[in-house]
Amino acid sequence: MHAQLKKQLRQQALARRDALDPQWRIEASLDMAQVARDIEIAPGMVVSGFWPMRSEVDVRPLMFALREQGARLCLPAILDRTTIVFRELVRGAPLVDMGFGTAGPGEEAEVLDPALMLVPLAAFDARGHRIGYGAGYYDRAIDSLHGKGLSPRLIGIAFDCQQVEEVPNQDHDVELGEILTESGLRRFPI
Repeated sequence: MHAQLKKQLRQQALARRDALDPQWRIEASLDMAQVARDIEIAPGMVVSGFWPMRSEVDVRPLMFALREQGARLCLPAILDRTTIVFRELVRGAPLVDMGFGTAGPGEEAEVLDPALMLVPLAAFDARGHRIGYGAGYYDRAIDSLHGKGLSPRLIGIAFDCQQVEEVPNQDHDVELGEILTESGLRRFPI
């Protein structure tokens, strides 16, 4: 039942996102990058972002603004059907096709453990619960980091139109402490 409801909510939220004007999405993504000044970054702090696919928020301006504040950037790399790692994004290094219409650093890039993660999502609710794209990559990656004794700061990235009434959550679902939309950065108690 949870899976079917999540699938339905995901489809509805993504349809609303897909219907947004492409030019507006670009402008909103650029505006969202302004929040970088409100995110404290220690020099050398590892921040994971993602290469946008389809109608996602383009977090590249935000990522590059965080780099200007001293962050080391990384992007997810899909290793197999269940696992992603985060490889360092170095200026000038080639990006390779990661599948799903996205790109990332190749195998020669250093694997890093992010202290701050910009997390893509399909839908979210007012409690900070998210619905991903259904493959569970981020839930498992975050669980793996927790297994190493790490607790990265998690900021979900979405447009306001992706908010739903309530996400049916399960024990293995990762809750987000914050979500960034074009309306600003929202914080949730975890």
